[in-house]
Amino acid sequence: MIDLRSDTVTKPTPGMLDAMMSAKVGDDVFGEDPTVLALEAKGAEMMGMEAAIYCPSGTMTNQIGIHILSNPYEEVICYSGAHIYKYEGGGVAGTSGLSFRFLDGDRGRLSAREIEAEINPDDIHYPITSIIELENTVNKGGGCYYTLDQIKSIHTVAVKHGLKMHLDGARLFNALAETGENPADYNEYFDTISICLSKGLGAPVGSLLVGSQKLINKARRVRKFMGGGMRQAGFIAAAGLYALENHIDRLKEDHQRAKALEEALNQCSLVESVMPVDTNIVIFRLKEGLKVSDTLEKLKEKGILAVGFGARDIRLVTHLDFGDDQLEQAVAIIKAL
Repeated sequence: MIDLRSDTVTKPTPGMLDAMMSAKVGDDVFGEDPTVLALEAKGAEMMGMEAAIYCPSGTMTNQIGIHILSNPYEEVICYSGAHIYKYEGGGVAGTSGLSFRFLDGDRGRLSAREIEAEINPDDIHYPITSIIELENTVNKGGGCYYTLDQIKSIHTVAVKHGLKMHLDGARLFNALAETGENPADYNEYFDTISICLSKGLGAPVGSLLVGSQKLINKARRVRKFMGGGMRQAGFIAAAGLYALENHIDRLKEDHQRAKALEEALNQCSLVESVMPVDTNIVIFRLKEGLKVSDTLEKLKEKGILAVGFGARDIRLVTHLDFGDDQLEQAVAIIKAL
């Protein structure tokens, strides 16, 4: 089976497995796991931040980041298709007591102008706008990305109105592979950044939240009550450390293969349109009258696993375990549908 449901389906590479099996470990809740400490230091250094905390998932790092930047009954401005809203079980409302202000943007990329227009006035009838949340790359936007110049203009609005900024950087390194920008430059614009290690980077488990030392100290308390404290976590942290050291430079390969899938889908008789492919996510729309469920079953019968992404949309995601041989097979299958 060619599994293109997500870049989370990858298995550890031989080198990653070796790193995991030879990891030095300790009790991370006591702050004594040397491999976790090394991963956190590496992540913080790469992002130009003071500190980082290792958590089981990107959902947890997003939830902690939002929580430590806000107070109950405040409001988060974000994309209407943002992961923190659509795919995190209502956590922002339940854990942090916040409401949302949704914007559509350009495929989910928000502009400074539209954000500023939606900041609530100082009026007791409205929740206090407190956080601007961005996603890079934008999952529902087909893997499109922000540049630092775009982020800088949004940050100017945040400073003007006294707002905090959180980045869901689940696929941030996919964005950076295209822009060529330095990840450390992000520290100027965001209070907290979530980085997923188990998507394009290929680790089996885990995400990092980076920020100031003060915020990460606060994050450790929140991780504790969320149940995210782990013990000898160095075995899985070693995979994340290996990913940061070995799997960033190869991300462009995933993007090139996604482009090839885009080209094949544009020649497929079932497809009405394909969202522009910028990184490793491919979203295509079926022609009127076709059912997503039927098409997913047809793809599965031919040997491709994909996921429904709306009433007529299907998503494919390229990744570490999807090589040129599988690409050739997938292209042939798609063109023959």
